[in-house]
Amino acid sequence: MSHILDQFRLVGRTALVTGGSQGLGLKIATALAEAGASIVIVSRRLDACQIAAEAVHNETGQPTFALAADVTDPESVERLFGDVTERVGGIDILLNSAGLNKRGPVATLTAEDWDSVVDANLKGPFLMARAFGPSMADRKWGRILNFGSILSHIGIAGRTPYASSKAGLLGLTRVLALEWALSGVTVNAICPGPFATEMNRPLLNDPEQYKNFVSKIPMGRWGELDEICGAALFLCSNASSFVTGTTLTVDGGWTAQ
Repeated sequence: MSHILDQFRLVGRTALVTGGSQGLGLKIATALAEAGASIVIVSRRLDACQIAAEAVHNETGQPTFALAADVTDPESVERLFGDVTERVGGIDILLNSAGLNKRGPVATLTAEDWDSVVDANLKGPFLMARAFGPSMADRKWGRILNFGSILSHIGIAGRTPYASSKAGLLGLTRVLALEWALSGVTVNAICPGPFATEMNRPLLNDPEQYKNFVSKIPMGRWGELDEICGAALFLCSNASSFVTGTTLTVDGGWTAQ
């Protein structure tokens, strides 16, 4: 008789994590490895991926691979698919955590600012899902987890490209979930609130902005990196087999207000 915890184990699974060389992506990659998965870490910089992959392997003992790719470039994503197929034979879990943020009033933002953020946060997950989703569907099991944000649900002044891209990501999540609903592939989004990551360093280093953010969080603090891992593992495992096309918000209660 199986134990409930067995549903969370990822032994025999392979997970690819974009943006996995730092921050929440690296933390979740480590958690998935602790649950038994082999890991492929992807970002634009191979050296950063190699350092992260070595750290994950040393901490968990799981096979961990490093590959470089630009997830906003269709040709780079196709090359990545070929490299992954050659190295590990395919993946079971795709975590789209690569992202970019450019802050400022809309009047000061350029078209290039908009394009770079939307490409990283929305086009990238589309290209990655298009490349890797069909092979998961062919094998009748897969998990795609898109990295949204509380700004998928609410707006904050000065975040035009980021909020727009993250709101659009939820639409992509729902449509892909419907397209693959009969295939054994689930597609969901996880939406973190404020966590102490490199992307949020400008806020952490500004006492006034930090205080303003904390005032909006009912739990009265930012999230610790460890606190994202359980939610991500749930959505990447058999435990979430009847969950697709939805979002799980991890924000200390911010969006409950």
